[in-house]
Amino acid sequence: MVYLQPSETVNDSIAKVVAAQAPYRIQIYDILNIRVKALDQDAVQIFNPMGEDLLDANSDERAYFDGFTVDLHGEIRVPALGRINVLGYTTEEIEKILEKKLLEEQFKETANIFVTVKLTGLRYTVSGEVEAPGTNTLFQDRVNIFEAIANAGEIPITGDRKDILIIRQYPQGQKIHHLDITREDVMSSPYYYIQPNDIIYVKPLPQKSWGTGETGVQTLTTIATILTLGTTTLLLIDRL
Repeated sequence: MVYLQPSETVNDSIAKVVAAQAPYRIQIYDILNIRVKALDQDAVQIFNPMGEDLLDANSDERAYFDGFTVDLHGEIRVPALGRINVLGYTTEEIEKILEKKLLEEQFKETANIFVTVKLTGLRYTVSGEVEAPGTNTLFQDRVNIFEAIANAGEIPITGDRKDILIIRQYPQGQKIHHLDITREDVMSSPYYYIQPNDIIYVKPLPQKSWGTGETGVQTLTTIATILTLGTTTLLLIDRL
């Protein structure tokens, strides 16, 4: 199966433009990694989780226990600052909010406060016709659909590459989007890059659902065999 085939209906110069990724906006149950730096690092230590009790924990476990989870009200609890609403904001916007509150309530500008806010990995789930279905976490800011599927062991020949479903979380609920990764213009799709908590579902091809073979040749062979057996059965019945 060839990916990224040229599209006859889309201008070539447009098809080769990779889609610009809209900034991700924080949702409930997201986990944020927040770090505060200053000239006097001891003064900001309260804001930086140590994780000393989790020396044997893996990256995901550390992120869960050390991170700041967004609750049902869209808020996180930050030491000395209390509850802060972060729902619908980008990580860059949250950095500015925290810096402003720290300068207003805890420090002076001479402290040179520097705040970084990141999601604790890009977590997504792949199911359906892939070699290794399951939930994966990648520690990078941007992941496209090909990278996401490759980390799930690729799509076998029985998977439908022309209609991959992206189930995406929104504040209003879930929506389903469709991607055809055999076409070159998939790179210009707003869903080319996955987002945290996306569910990627790869449907089986019809012939697998029918149980008639994985490839076209196998399907035709199986159908021919069925027809042959059916003809033989009819002949035997006719003789009886």
